[in-house]
Amino acid sequence: MRVFASLFLLLLCTPVRAWDIPEPGSRLAATGGVSQLEGSGGGGLTPWALITGYGDRDEIGVTAFYTRTDPSDFTLRAAGVALGIHDRLELSFARQRLGLGTTVPGQTISQDIVGLKVRVTGDAVFDQDRWWPQIAIGAQFKHNGDMNVPRALGAKHASGTDVYVAATKVWLGACFGRNLLANLTFRATKANQLGLLGFGGDRRDSYRVVPEASIGVFLTEHVVVGAEYRRKPDNLGAFPEDSYADAFVAWFIGKRLSVTVAWAALGQIADKPDQQALYLSGQLAF
Repeated sequence: MRVFASLFLLLLCTPVRAWDIPEPGSRLAATGGVSQLEGSGGGGLTPWALITGYGDRDEIGVTAFYTRTDPSDFTLRAAGVALGIHDRLELSFARQRLGLGTTVPGQTISQDIVGLKVRVTGDAVFDQDRWWPQIAIGAQFKHNGDMNVPRALGAKHASGTDVYVAATKVWLGACFGRNLLANLTFRATKANQLGLLGFGGDRRDSYRVVPEASIGVFLTEHVVVGAEYRRKPDNLGAFPEDSYADAFVAWFIGKRLSVTVAWAALGQIADKPDQQALYLSGQLAF
């Protein structure tokens, strides 16, 4: 992950002329979203119906991302790649690493996530004469590689699959002349803290459908401000699990590079309540 961080720092310091080469794909800037914590195209917390990258119907787009966020008593790093095929199919891979801080000093938990998303119908941007949004269905296959702590807390499984339906719509000039984006996702999941604390638990070991939502306003063609909310199941009797929320600014520096900064309220994580964090993520598009 240090390689990803160094690469993004280098790119941010690169003279603008280095970005005069043709930009990737035919789609408009920001129409692939940014990279979500679990690797899918969307917001930071939740996947959207948009397909990652800028590849149109006869093109392929590739993105790579690195995310860092440090809740009050933990550290979280995520990195991955995603492939958008013909603006219809998305494949992604991400690895997360959670440092347990003072909860279990010196210990970390890692998780691998393979994602699949298919656009079913609609076009979030160009279907302005239609009320319905762009809709996609997706799945995230997760495997937790460090289950000692999750099992001690009551988690039942090291692996799990989240299934979701996402609907995304962009209204051009709808908010004081600015473009407005809204997304609503419903996820069926058994994951504890995204799966970093395993799947299922002593309180509940069945799937629960939970909502996720994003809203963003385009201040310019390349700058989006907004907020997100993500409900999560509460499966472990040892500690409650709260919803996530954030307020973000995403800067799309052309199509090739985007940077997202957010303030995230993460609630209770394991034995630590009221976890808050600065969220920083960078994405490269090819």
